[in-house]
Parts: sequence; C-alpha cells; structure tokens
Amino acid sequence: MYSKDGENYFVVDAHVALWDARPENQLNIHGKQFIDCFYDYHRNLGPESELWPYEDFLYYGGERLMRDLFTDGYVDHAIFQPAHLGAFYRNGFGQAEEAFALTQAHPDKLTYNHCWDPRFEEEGLEWLRRDAERFGLQGVKLYTAEWKEGSRGYKLDDPWTYRYLETCQELGIRNIHVHKGPTIRPLDRDAFDVADVDHAATDFPDLNFVVEHCGLPRLEDFCWIATQEPNVHAGLAVAIPFIHTRPRYFAQILGELLYWLDEDRIQFSSDYALWTPRWLVEKFVDFQIPEDMTEYAPVTVDQKKKILGLNAAAMYGIEVPQGLGLTAEADAKAVV
Repeated sequence: MYSKDGENYFVVDAHVALWDARPENQLNIHGKQFIDCFYDYHRNLGPESELWPYEDFLYYGGERLMRDLFTDGYVDHAIFQPAHLGAFYRNGFGQAEEAFALTQAHPDKLTYNHCWDPRFEEEGLEWLRRDAERFGLQGVKLYTAEWKEGSRGYKLDDPWTYRYLETCQELGIRNIHVHKGPTIRPLDRDAFDVADVDHAATDFPDLNFVVEHCGLPRLEDFCWIATQEPNVHAGLAVAIPFIHTRPRYFAQILGELLYWLDEDRIQFSSDYALWTPRWLVEKFVDFQIPEDMTEYAPVTVDQKKKILGLNAAAMYGIEVPQGLGLTAEADAKAVV
C-alpha cells in the first residue's frame, strides 16, 4: 500500500519477472544480446539512484524480489509474466520453478502466470493442460516474437494459436497477456506488431487481452483497436518509466489511453526487474498532465487508484482490503 496526502493506494504490479541471464545459462550470443538490451532500457529510462550493477541485473533471486516489491516497493500483490526464450537460454529466461515456488510460499502476495508457444502444436497443448492444473493458471504471457528453430515469431490469429486460445477458454484461463511493445535485440520488431490483437479479440470476446507495453511504438494503432474491442486492456510496463525521462511523452501516452480506453482498462506494471516499483508508484501518484496539454483532462485520484491496482485486482479476483477502494462517490458507481 502507498499513502500520500490522505489517500491510500492498493498496488498490484501486474507484470514482474524472475529471470536468469547469467553466462552459464546463455545458450548463444543472442542470450547476451537480449539481456544487454534489457540493461540498456534499465539504465537509460530509470533514475541514476535506481541503477543496478550489471552482475546483479543478470540474476537477482527471489529474496531480493520480495524485498524490492513488498518491503520497499509498496506492492500489495504482483503477477509473474514469464518469457521462456528457449532459443537463447539453456534453462529458459524466466525461472518458472523458482517463481512458482515463491507463489506457493506467498499466495496472498503473488500470482503465477505461465507461457505457451503454439508452434509446439499438439505436444504444447498437452503441456498447457498440465500446466493449467499444476499452476492453477488464471492467465498466460505470450511472446509472439520468440524464436523457435527456423521461425522468428507467430501471430495471435494463426490457426494453431486459435487452438491454444480455445483451450485456454476450456480451462478457464481468461487473461491473455501479450508483449506488444518495443523490440528487444535480437528479436524482430514487426513480430510484436499489435494488429493481430484485433482479430483475436473479436473472435474470443470472453478472453481478456492485456496488451503489455500498450503497443509502443504503435500507440495509435493500439488505441484504435482497443476502443472497438472492450476486452482489450493496456499494460503500462515500459511506458511508465518515461514518467522520469520524458514526462510529456508519458502524459501523451496516458492521455491517449484515458481518452480511448478510460481508466478501467489500464494496469500499472513496473516490469520488474527492468525497474523497481517504489519510484514508479511515487512518481505516478504525484503525476499530473501538464496544464498546456489541454486536449487531455486532468488525472483524478480515483483514476490513479484504478490504474495502480484496482483494475488488475478485479481481473484476477484479488481481495482489496476495506478502505483501499475508490472514494465513496465513485464506489456508488462501480464495484471494486
């Protein structure tokens, strides 16, 4: 929980990871390229005071994650969104077993989402059914630019992807988080194009499609899709650190999202460990649209409360303690 000026904010960090990019886990040069690109984002978009040593960034472990999120970072609940990247890392990039063990040890604080790749076809469907039962999955994280043998990506509207989305429906996995944002070396930028979200969201109206990184750098494309597809949501991972380096750019991103989607379909995400949540939460609560950007309305406290945690809590059935919902006036219009 974060408190400021008499207001209390329930915080759900909807996109966190526990990764291992140490040299012994790197399968090839691409593993180093990938984590080096991550580190460039980390050091170029965050405050200098929050910069980690490179060696710490390669692998930080569960103890530090718990401290950075819950002891120091104001987070009440966090959701793991792993990327496997088996073409780059021997034991995968996202550490599924370690992350799930943390979730089992702290079920009140952590939710584990898993990942799948439709290019594994029937074998992968069996893995999905097994994983859904073992992990108790409510959501999955998809990386459409991930490499597999000769393939350098897939689309949400591919026939095999539809088989997997149909299976998610059958298994009660309703929340489909998709990386649709800036590329990471050596992945292909166009494999993260947001256009395929439109087709899938139309054909699977009972699923929530959370577009992580809100389609950047294709924000306009994303907004036009999301405004006509009510089951499309925006994750602020990667977008929100611009609040520090380019606050007017962040004001434009947030202003457009609030205009097209409104505050009910936007989720706070630190993208830990790219960035730690503490400074992001503090800056977001203090943030306001510059007065000269008159095409955008001011951001209200209740809008900030929804974005920081209440939206993701509603999507995942996370209990919000009494007194940490919206104001009494807003509570009369919405159920938290």
